[in-house]
Amino acid sequence: MNLSKSWGLQIDPSVFKFFKKIPRYDAERLLDVVKFLPLNPYFGDIEKMKDEEDSWRRRVGSYRIFYKIKTDYNIILVFHIERRTSKTY
Repeated sequence: MNLSKSWGLQIDPSVFKFFKKIPRYDAERLLDVVKFLPLNPYFGDIEKMKDEEDSWRRRVGSYRIFYKIKTDYNIILVFHIERRTSKTY
């Protein structure tokens, strides 16, 4: 893991739609975490997704940020955010 790379950040449009549906405070907090992913995508409460290549999830309170790290292109792709509830698992 070479952390000195400069990472690009791509956010799926569905993530922005999700931000509009949740309380503003939560959306701002999640957006702050997403903005800092390019500095170090391996920092925080993260876990590699089982049976998926280069897919990770980061826990922020009751929310989960799912992203892929494309090391060949130095890009982080945030593709999904969801709120974890008692019915999630």
